[in-house]
Amino acid sequence: MNRIARTAHLRRTRIARAVVCAAVAGGLALGLGACSESVDRSVGEAVDEAVDETYEVTYEVTGTTVDEIQFHGGGGKAMEPKIETVKSPTLPWRKTVTLRGIMPSAVMPIALDGGAADVACTITYKGKVVEEAKGEALLTGGGCIAVSPVTG
Repeated sequence: MNRIARTAHLRRTRIARAVVCAAVAGGLALGLGACSESVDRSVGEAVDEAVDETYEVTYEVTGTTVDEIQFHGGGGKAMEPKIETVKSPTLPWRKTVTLRGIMPSAVMPIALDGGAADVACTITYKGKVVEEAKGEALLTGGGCIAVSPVTG
């Protein structure tokens, strides 16, 4: 009987510890989440101030038809790039942009009629294709997105 009581006590102690650990972890997550926006904003501003190096990429979209093309054109902040849009573009479409710092290069062709099977996008940096996608991979992957070559 003494052994059974001791085993039950150990189980209750382990369960109590697990509950307390979960509560502490949840509290930390909520607490850190509450200030993450201001941390992200200050980190983004610090990155923008510290990394002034620029780089140039060329976006290209090919295929038969897309309704619009969205891309990072260099405006905005490193961690919140401004998205530019071209409506009813003529394909093939090509645009060279200058980006700054750690801002990623990104281009997303949008075909509303589901005809993206023959659409492709590429991102070229210094004459080398750094990202490409076509057809279903383009849709599921969110277009072509490449990390910045600037290491800071």
